[in-house]
Amino acid sequence: MKRKIIHIDDKPCNGCGQCIPNCPEGALQMIDGKARLVSDLFCDGLGACIGECPVGAITIEEREAEAYDERRVMENVISQGQGVIRAHLAHLQEHGEQEYLAEALTVLEEKGIAVEIREAQNVEQAGGCPGARVREFRAENNPAGSPGTGAPAAPPSQLRQWPVQLHLVPPSAPYFKDAEVLLAADCVAYAHGDFHGQFLRGRRLAIACPKLDSNQDIYLDKLKALIDFAGIRSLTVLTMEVPCCQGLLQLARRAAEESERKIPIQWLEVGVQGDVLQEEAVG
Repeated sequence: MKRKIIHIDDKPCNGCGQCIPNCPEGALQMIDGKARLVSDLFCDGLGACIGECPVGAITIEEREAEAYDERRVMENVISQGQGVIRAHLAHLQEHGEQEYLAEALTVLEEKGIAVEIREAQNVEQAGGCPGARVREFRAENNPAGSPGTGAPAAPPSQLRQWPVQLHLVPPSAPYFKDAEVLLAADCVAYAHGDFHGQFLRGRRLAIACPKLDSNQDIYLDKLKALIDFAGIRSLTVLTMEVPCCQGLLQLARRAAEESERKIPIQWLEVGVQGDVLQEEAVG
């Protein structure tokens, strides 16, 4: 596959080794007095090592390279101790790599390793996607909207955090700790007339489409990380009546089964005209 990956120019590299400690993934080693990229698998292409090179020998290029493998990276990172683990998790947070972060947290959970990680930084400032910047809102910051047409103001939004799309949701965000979480199919908010008042109030939100979203394996890791690492108190799953929406419920059930902690899971099915067709405790 073609992707971004670091390139080390042998000529200016003076073998100082300053780049090595800043690659917690273990992609770099000193060989014959020069820094070398020892495995495409371990290089995420985010360039943590670049700023530590005093001679500018490290750049990022786009070329054919083996896909980065977060699970294999974690095996290498874990062997180096808690400090390197925290550095790696912080590295992923700062670049907005929430999918890799969720996978890393899942590996730690599977191995029974508890690590405290710092609050996610502003990924917009760190070079990540502005839409993935972690934000938390208070009730007073969600005033009723004024359409400016003379019509009554809209009810205030009950959304208390950003982002909300499950691919972008950071399980490490502090607002997920001990939270009630709502996992909703994308279409529910359009079908149900009181989505905010009836379902979203008092909950943190994640949305997904079980039919159209790609890379849904990461959704399982995200949900398990929310249950075991964030320590969420409950999960409410909202789906539409269409059959493809059942995939979201199955993901939630599987995450609950594979997690160490046990939490209550409530499922509600919404009709295409907005009525609640059924409600059931599924976990």
